[in-house]
Amino acid sequence: MSKSGDSAVGVVVKEIDEQGRVVIPKEWRERLLKDRRVIMKLGERSIEVLPATELNLASFINSIEVDVKSDLSDWHSVRRELRKSKS
Repeated sequence: MSKSGDSAVGVVVKEIDEQGRVVIPKEWRERLLKDRRVIMKLGERSIEVLPATELNLASFINSIEVDVKSDLSDWHSVRRELRKSKS
């Protein structure tokens, strides 16, 4: 196994430079990254680097349910109520 690992099976070992940079293998970038932006996600014991995709905001409609007594047409009162329940 070479120093950079076996990219054919999707595993490589890389060093991180002093500024926190790591080089993603060219084949992976060409296959998965459509632009230069990525999403970095911190896990319990991992860091995930995911391709940034266009968000379909319509998928978030009706995706969250909250129990509020405020009139939903008055966003300021809804926000105040939600902030109270947080603390």
